[in-house]
Amino acid sequence: MFKFRSILAIAAIASLSACLDNDLERGLAGAAVGAIAADAVGVDPITGALVGGATGVLCDELTSICR
Repeated sequence: MFKFRSILAIAAIASLSACLDNDLERGLAGAAVGAIAADAVGVDPITGALVGGATGVLCDELTSICR
């Protein structure tokens, strides 16, 4: 049940990530989602936060999803 709730929280946060205005906000949201997702699947949350934060910051440079 904990994993289901974590995945649901990740989906909710990720759906709002496109509404953020700048790289810092997207980076912080990405770090939070990355840490939660990594913890839910049993991986190091710090690594998840780093990957999620980098993805959030670079989202608008690499894709058109965050524009």
